[in-house]
Amino acid sequence: MKKYLKIFPAFALAVAAGVFGHTVITAQAGESEAVIPETVYIEDRDVSGMTEEEAREELDSYVRQLQNTVFTLTTGDTSIRVSAQDLGIQVENEEVVEEALNIGKTGNLITRYKDKKDLEKEPRVFELVFGVDQDKVERLLGSNQENLGQEAVNCSLTRENGSFRIIDGANGIKVNVSDSVKNISEFVGKEWDKENASIELAVEVTEPQGTREELSKVKDVLGTFHTDFSSSSAGRATNVKNGCSKIDGTLLYPGEQLSVAEALNPMTAENGYELAGSYENGTTVQTYGGGICQVSTTLYNAVILSELQIDERYNHSMIVNYVEPSMDAAIAGTTKDFKFSNNTDAPIYIEGYTENGQIYFTVFGEDTRPSNRVVSYESETLSETPPGVTLQANGGYPIGYIAQAQSSHTGYTARLWKVVTVNGVEQSRTEFNKSRYNPSNKILVVGVGTDNPEASNQIHAAIATGDEGTVRAVAAGLVQNPPQQEAPPPDHHDDEPDEEDLSAAVVRDESDDSGDDDGGDDD
Repeated sequence: MKKYLKIFPAFALAVAAGVFGHTVITAQAGESEAVIPETVYIEDRDVSGMTEEEAREELDSYVRQLQNTVFTLTTGDTSIRVSAQDLGIQVENEEVVEEALNIGKTGNLITRYKDKKDLEKEPRVFELVFGVDQDKVERLLGSNQENLGQEAVNCSLTRENGSFRIIDGANGIKVNVSDSVKNISEFVGKEWDKENASIELAVEVTEPQGTREELSKVKDVLGTFHTDFSSSSAGRATNVKNGCSKIDGTLLYPGEQLSVAEALNPMTAENGYELAGSYENGTTVQTYGGGICQVSTTLYNAVILSELQIDERYNHSMIVNYVEPSMDAAIAGTTKDFKFSNNTDAPIYIEGYTENGQIYFTVFGEDTRPSNRVVSYESETLSETPPGVTLQANGGYPIGYIAQAQSSHTGYTARLWKVVTVNGVEQSRTEFNKSRYNPSNKILVVGVGTDNPEASNQIHAAIATGDEGTVRAVAAGLVQNPPQQEAPPPDHHDDEPDEEDLSAAVVRDESDDSGDDDGGDDD
C-alpha cells in the first residue's frame, strides 16, 4: 500500500509538469503569427504554411478565376449563356480558412495528436461550398423572359388552290423564376464541378390552341359576299386591296373576337396605304386609307350571312354607293370599329381576295344549319333628306367661274331586315339594325374677283340668296353685260383707258361627282 502511494505523487507531478510545459509552449507559439500546417489544401490550392490573411487572399484569387465560368441556362430548345459573375456565385463556407488554421491546435490532447498524425499520412483537403446571389439571379431571369420563353403558336390553317392545309402549333414556354432560382442554387451548391455547365430551368408550359381534329371541321361555306370597286381611283383601289390582304387568312377559334380596325390599322404609307377620298366632318378629304371601309363593309355582309355574333358596328356618317343603306360597316380610328365573335362550336377561317375590281370575303367553318334554311337581308329606306347647296365666294377666281368642290349626298334613315326562309317559305323577318346617314350639301366655289364695284355687289348679293340658279344667272349676266363704270376724273391724262377684257370669261362647272365614299371620320 505504501508503495502505490509513493508512485502516485510522482505521476501527479509529471502530469502537472506536462500541463505546465504545454501551457508554456502554447504561450510561446501565440507570440508568433499562426500558420496553416503542412499538407493542407482548400480545393486544389495548397495553403500549407500560409497565415490566415494569405490563405484568404489565395481563396479570393481562386474565386475570381471562377467568375468567367460559363453557364448555359436552357428552356427546351431555347437557351442563354451567362457567367458565374452574372449569377453572383460566392463561397458560402469561408470558415474553412479558420478550420485549416486550427488543425492540431484545438480540442484535447488526443484530438490534437491525432490531427497531426493524420496530416503525416495524407493531405487534408477542405471543400468549398458555393452559392448564388438569389436576388441577382431573379433579376437576370426576369430580364430574359422573352429570350428564354416563347409564346404558344396555335394550330392554324392556310388555304391553297382551293384546299385547306393544317399547320401544327407549338407549346408556349414561360420561365418559372422562383423555381428556376432554386434549381440554379441547388446545382451550384451540390453538383457544380467548377467547369462550364448547363442548367435546365423550371418552366410553365402552355398548350397551343386547336387540334387537327378541330381544324378538320373547317370545310363549309358559312357566308360569302362581294362588292365592286372598279370605278375607284388608283389610290383607293390600292387601299381596298391592301386592307383585304390584312384580313385574308384570319382564323378564329370558338369564342374569339376580331377587331377589324385593329387588323387594318395603322392607316399610314408605311402600312401600305395611299391617299384617297374619305369622309371628314361632312366633307370629302384626301387621307391615307381612304376607301378602307369597303373592306369592313364587304366583310360585314359575309359575317352576317354566316350568322356570327356582331359585337360592334357603325354606319357611315354619309351614304355609300357600293351597298344598300344599313348594309355598311364603318371604321374610324378608335371611335368606330367593326367587331364580331365566333359563336359557333368550331373554328372559322376568313378568305379574302380582290379580282377584276371586285373584293370578295368568304367565311368557312362547320355549318350545322339545316340545308333548306336560307338567310338573307333586305334594306328598307325609311326617310330621305335632300341636300342643299353651299356657295363659297372666292376672290381668286373672276366672276363667271363656278366649280363644284364637293358633290351632294342625300340623307337617309334606313333599317335592315333579317329574313329566314325554309324551303322557300318565309319563316321570320326581324329588324337587324337601323342606320341614319347625314345629308351633305353640294359645295360650289363662286368666283367674285373683279375691280368693278357694281359687279362685285351683284355677285355677292346673288351668293347671299343661297340659290344656285340665281348665282348662275347673275354670273352669266355679268359676263355678257358687265356694269358700266364711272368715267375717270378730268385730270386723268391717259390717252385711252384700258378696258377689262371679259370676252373670255365663261361660267364653268368643274364638278367631280366621283362618289368616293369613306375614310377620315369614317376611315
